[in-house]
Amino acid sequence: MGNVGRRVFLNSKTIAGTVFTGLTLRVHAGERNELKVGLIGCGGRGNGAARNTLNADSNTKLYAVADAFLPKAQAAAEGLKTAFEDRVDVGDRVFSGLDAYKNVVDLCDVVLLCEAPGFRYRSLAYAVEKGKHIFCEKPVAVDAPAIRSVMESSRIAKEKGLTLVSGLCWRYDYNVRDIMQRVLDGAIGDITSARLTYCGGRAWTRPRAEDDTELMAQVRNWYNYTWLSGDFNVEQHVHTLDKALWAMGDVPPAVCYALGSRMQRTDQPDYGDIYDSMASVFEYTNGVTFYSYCRQQNGCWGENNARFAGTKGYVTSTLGKGTITDLDGKVVYERQNVPSDMYTIEHQEMYKSIRGEVDVINNGDYMAKATMMAIISREACYSGARLNWDDAINSDKSYAPSSYDENGTPWNVPDENGRIKIQVPGLGLVYHTVTR
Repeated sequence: MGNVGRRVFLNSKTIAGTVFTGLTLRVHAGERNELKVGLIGCGGRGNGAARNTLNADSNTKLYAVADAFLPKAQAAAEGLKTAFEDRVDVGDRVFSGLDAYKNVVDLCDVVLLCEAPGFRYRSLAYAVEKGKHIFCEKPVAVDAPAIRSVMESSRIAKEKGLTLVSGLCWRYDYNVRDIMQRVLDGAIGDITSARLTYCGGRAWTRPRAEDDTELMAQVRNWYNYTWLSGDFNVEQHVHTLDKALWAMGDVPPAVCYALGSRMQRTDQPDYGDIYDSMASVFEYTNGVTFYSYCRQQNGCWGENNARFAGTKGYVTSTLGKGTITDLDGKVVYERQNVPSDMYTIEHQEMYKSIRGEVDVINNGDYMAKATMMAIISREACYSGARLNWDDAINSDKSYAPSSYDENGTPWNVPDENGRIKIQVPGLGLVYHTVTR
């Protein structure tokens, strides 16, 4: 598919709100200035991130919220006001629409980017342009053109001294940090291979509302469309792939080949165009090979784990636990877990960076590379091709809609019979028959 232009739609629906632009500077060390925080994307993770940020720094105030759908923005504002009282002062700064992120960015010092991943590169670029500090949820993009945009935004943020913290939260878990640092310090010798898993049940679906356009119906049901979520391995399995990237000192693999399918997501149109199982192989030029398995299928065995083999031993990092064994299987180190709320810690460290208490944090490099690992895996599954990193990251293949207007054309549109096209290895886009 050829590249589709990424035009930004300006048609925000607002309750009210005065818009201004300006540059947010890093505060001086020791200052406790009140920081105005804006929330973009008011789903479960957005509400969670807002709670994390308010718990992380006592001199923050939630000042504005935005979502594609007005009721969600209003509900988030009301729920957070109930929970945090005077720490939430959004007033009439509740915005909706596909460009409402601009209203929030313009009004706030710190922005939480928690909208659907397909929109995230746009709000990141705009927040950096306006000089704002950023918490950016994972994944950061759904295709290579957007990844390149994220990399450029990260570079500019670094030049401006802006804080950019990633929602790849395991990097902030004290227990996982301990295990991964030991790996980087050579506890298992040179890494030779890894087994990477994220296998669980099916995720949610949302039916269209009566007055939805096709684009807004897909936005409402965003998890189930590649142009919005990146497919489930990009949206979810990116966490485990990020551990693999971390173990390799943030050096990405050279090659990926894979296979994937759609076996349970077959019985209703709300499943969109994503897969439900993928298996990928990542190869490095030095012979290191990673084996990746992820699925979202009910009634199946599940695991969320990263296991690394090295020339001196093995390490297991599953959720917050970690164990290192030698080549004979003898345990040489077992992590005694300490309390670690990684979702709050990432926000605590973000504010330390903003307030000048630590060096400026910029997670842009690894959050882009980890997301690209998931993207190359997906594209290898969809195409059946053996892909190399340089070609994949420089690809012009875009999943963007014709425009970011609620009446724009999504990348994949059902026909009059409710059939939507699925990417089939070796065949390209093929209609998948469902009954709407």
